Amino acid sequence: MGAYGVIVRDGAILLSHWNEHGRSGWTLPGGGIENGEHPATAAVREILEETGYVAELDRLLGIDTHIIPGRNRPGPMNRPLQALRIVYRAHVVSGDLTDEIGGSTDEARWIPLDQLDRLHTVELVRVGLTLNETEPPTGTYLRD
Repeated sequence: MGAYGVIVRDGAILLSHWNEHGRSGWTLPGGGIENGEHPATAAVREILEETGYVAELDRLLGIDTHIIPGRNRPGPMNRPLQALRIVYRAHVVSGDLTDEIGGSTDEARWIPLDQLDRLHTVELVRVGLTLNETEPPTGTYLRD
């Protein structure tokens, strides 16, 4: 289970370059939720670790899930894994763009949206951008 941020500013999206177990690709900043950690807290922590930016979450965009076949998992485990990804819209409030050292990502960069098709991105980038295009419904909501 992981939590991620879609951060778009001035026509560019903030991405991290995932590079782990011989596989790589540009992805949304974010990652694994630690035991007992709230997903929103995890998203903010992971964005900071991977990009150097302190982010604030604007809203939950959605939850995405998919099955990773065992044959596609690195290491000795060859059982399928269900991935659950919680995606937030976020914005930068402070910090400086910094690459993560010793983690699952090795670079962070602002990528112009019109240049995304030139990069090798993971599916989560498309999922995040699609969710980000959907505005929340309007109306009256009941609260407990």
